[in-house]
Amino acid sequence: MTTRTLHLNAFLMGVGHHEAAWRHPRTEPARLTDVRHYQQLARVAERGRLDSLFLADGLALQGDVRHNALGGLEPLTLLSALATVTDHIGLIATVSTTYNEPFHVARKFASLDHISGGRAGWNIVTSAAEAEARNFGIERPAHADRYARATEFLEVVTKLWDSWEDDAVVGDRRAGLYADAGRIHPLDHDGTHFRVRGPLNTSRTPQGHPLLVQAGSSQDGKEFAARFAEAVFTAQQTLAEGQEFYADLKGRMARYGRNPGELLVLPGISPIIGSTEREALRLEKELEDLIIPAYGLAQLSHMTGIELSHDDLDRPLPEVSVETEGAQSRRKLVIDLARRENLTVRRLLGRLAGGRGHRVVAGTPEQIADEIQVWFENGAADGFNIMPPTLPGGLEDFVDHVVPELQIRGLFRREYEGRTLRENYGLARPASRYAAPARDEELDAVVAS
Repeated sequence: MTTRTLHLNAFLMGVGHHEAAWRHPRTEPARLTDVRHYQQLARVAERGRLDSLFLADGLALQGDVRHNALGGLEPLTLLSALATVTDHIGLIATVSTTYNEPFHVARKFASLDHISGGRAGWNIVTSAAEAEARNFGIERPAHADRYARATEFLEVVTKLWDSWEDDAVVGDRRAGLYADAGRIHPLDHDGTHFRVRGPLNTSRTPQGHPLLVQAGSSQDGKEFAARFAEAVFTAQQTLAEGQEFYADLKGRMARYGRNPGELLVLPGISPIIGSTEREALRLEKELEDLIIPAYGLAQLSHMTGIELSHDDLDRPLPEVSVETEGAQSRRKLVIDLARRENLTVRRLLGRLAGGRGHRVVAGTPEQIADEIQVWFENGAADGFNIMPPTLPGGLEDFVDHVVPELQIRGLFRREYEGRTLRENYGLARPASRYAAPARDEELDAVVAS
């Protein structure tokens, strides 16, 4: 038995993470906007005792809708519906700091935390795509500027979450006192990007702060995560890369007064599962045969910043700079993968189709569990972000066959540790920043008397 607890998040995306999933007979693309599809997935993930589920989001239609099932539901709205059919599993949504306002975001996540009984999590993104900026009538801010805004954005949001102390609601009917106004605090924040008076018009939530998640792996992204994040979704292709990222990120935390146990690193993995290795490889081949090269070329062109055509398919990836004002870490991962394995563009498309740069592993439940255990026990991961190639079948396969194998090995829970996302992730509930000084003054007064 290990003394550490493995953590697993189900990354739900439409009818599967493989770009050709919608063409495979295991899926029903018509269910892309059917809430019952996602409710079914949430129940499956909770049956497997997974820590959380995660809905990514973008603010533009990206990619060629002719060749992929695009256009899902807004995640916070959807997670409220999933909260009503689950009891334990965490509910994490992506929301951008570049195209939102702190008050709106603070209130929405506080509401989800109340609705779910303390299971909300926020995946903080700065929105790298130019198409997103065009939907808001502005130019995409520079990479560093987006992170500067995100830092102040998060500062304001957490102040708003703290603006009601835990015991601010008195609820004394006889005295006619609902709340102690002395324990509800305005912010009067006046910063570079935001002016917010506060307080929030929603009381403090079961978790105090919804869980803070981050997914960028650029230098700015890692520094942001080391300072603020409690879980990180990341992408590495090899154990050595995973170990390097893990050590780098955890090593940055001390300068912000944090210890490594306050942040969970969860690399993405797309498991293609079969009762035999041959069966798994057959499913992988079925999905690869359904790839439409034109779609993959457009996606790869977006990632690398160079225009690729069918004439490039059987050639190596052209030379390209890693520097970009867009998604820096994903561009570097793709370029490194192509160079390290000497891939043609066609072969690179096949590698990216299953997980957009995340690891794709085909094998038996035991082989998938082996991969997870090696990374977990060798300083590369605190758990994994599970990205099923098809949904719901791929998630059902993982829950029904891989999870029991992990439980047998003593790596994964058989029952939830608590009711909130923080409890199941083993993370502390933050105290309100306004509570401690007030309590200290009260204590001083008692001692003096």
